[in-house]
Amino acid sequence: MPTDCISYQKSGYFTKLMIDYLDKKPELNALYNRFPSIENFEGQIKEKETNFPLENRSTLVTALTKQYQAFEISEATKGNIALLKDAKTFTITTGHQLNLFTGPLYFLYKIVSTINLCRELKQTYPLYNFVPIYWMATEDHDFEEINYFNFKHVKIKWNKESFGPVGRLATDGLDKVLTAFALELGVGDNATYLKNLFEKAYLQHNNLADATRYLANELFGNKGLVILDGDDAALKQLFVPYAKEELVNQTSFNKVTETNASLADYTIQVNPREINLFYIEDNLRERILWENNQYKINNTTLVFSQDEMLAMLEKSPEKFSPNVILRPLYEEVILPNLCYIGGGGEIAYWLQLKSNFEAHNVTFPILLVRNSVVLATAKQAQKADKLQLSWADLFSNQQELFNHKTQEFSQFNLDFSAQKEALRKQFAALNDIATQTDNSFTGAVKAQEVKQLKGLENLEKRLLKAEKKVHADKLDRIIQLQNELFPHQGLQERRANFAEFYVDYGNELLEKLSETLDPLEPTFTIITL
Repeated sequence: MPTDCISYQKSGYFTKLMIDYLDKKPELNALYNRFPSIENFEGQIKEKETNFPLENRSTLVTALTKQYQAFEISEATKGNIALLKDAKTFTITTGHQLNLFTGPLYFLYKIVSTINLCRELKQTYPLYNFVPIYWMATEDHDFEEINYFNFKHVKIKWNKESFGPVGRLATDGLDKVLTAFALELGVGDNATYLKNLFEKAYLQHNNLADATRYLANELFGNKGLVILDGDDAALKQLFVPYAKEELVNQTSFNKVTETNASLADYTIQVNPREINLFYIEDNLRERILWENNQYKINNTTLVFSQDEMLAMLEKSPEKFSPNVILRPLYEEVILPNLCYIGGGGEIAYWLQLKSNFEAHNVTFPILLVRNSVVLATAKQAQKADKLQLSWADLFSNQQELFNHKTQEFSQFNLDFSAQKEALRKQFAALNDIATQTDNSFTGAVKAQEVKQLKGLENLEKRLLKAEKKVHADKLDRIIQLQNELFPHQGLQERRANFAEFYVDYGNELLEKLSETLDPLEPTFTIITL
């Protein structure tokens, strides 16, 4: 396999905002607390240590113990939950939607990044404890984003209607999904394991939150992963003062709007609402609106006075759900968290939020872009070596790769730039003569220049086309390999499901990820299976 690596900045898959963040451009300094380096965690630990109430730890541990009550958990996870009572224990957190059967591959990369960073921090700061947290996005209601996964070339989909928070969604109908999945899996020990894993997760649990907890716990429980459901009345009680501030003063709207104005040179990831809270019930998650001096629940007939709304917040905080603007604040209020690990899009919207954290006197976490991976088989690695492909080649635009390799294989120089420049110089001399004669001659010279340059360009294209035919077999093999590693000319990690590789490689997949991924190294990791 090619031995070079490619940085996130040069991969072509990150936005300008992410590239500038990774390059530590000074104009972004005000948007984050500390840049993710092992040394910077020392200051982050000290700040969070003095800015996280001890009583919140007790509430957190009680809530987690209750959430895990019906689950068998490893000693590592059990120990990590108990450690959270200790003032010297901190968390590293990643969040993810409740995608069916984990969804795209990067679900694994997020969690392994989180676990590995905890391990590295423990080695550097042995007096402290570090617990990996997977925050389940149980309150999301975008069911269409999570109700399927891709297995090889087949889309495995759960056909069901959903209107409320997806974590509360009943798992009925997933027996049909398992039947469809089993047909694609085939036979073998790994196929049997995957079938059983799906069955135990989704057919033996009543709601999507419990099913996802079981699945993530089976895959990563032995590494001490702690899985947290924020849709919890006791945890929401800790957030009541911040939710009240949101309802009464709309602080987050004002602060994030100010930050967004400073990001005029970038694509804004999220825009705040005047109130960044939803009202939720089992089959309902709708925005809370402030209209005509009263609160209305969007798309319903529910209306509350301010006194009624604030009284309900105190009595039933579980009815209030933070949106994308406030969910990070909620997370940092209830967790002794040092760092949030997410994809480029997630980190981009976190960069919009620091001023809101400051307004609420909540420590803003270190923001770390998760590991990204390309998985390759040994056969694909051999092909890449034989075709003399670098990772810069494989990450490049397909048409550009096609043209570049054609020129590389050709015995001719397919770039006519030198000839075009020589032609331009000849016509520049002719134009000097023309300007001293009749205007009609000047026009004739210019027209002839355009015509001959166009002729050279056509010859250049025809020669390139001819050389593509000569080297068609080799070029086809290159494009085929790139399509295998970058399906639909996009990132493998955003399309393929882990089962596609687990069925062939079993637990070797998870172990290689655990052994290889360095969360503080901002380059694509290439793993050969």
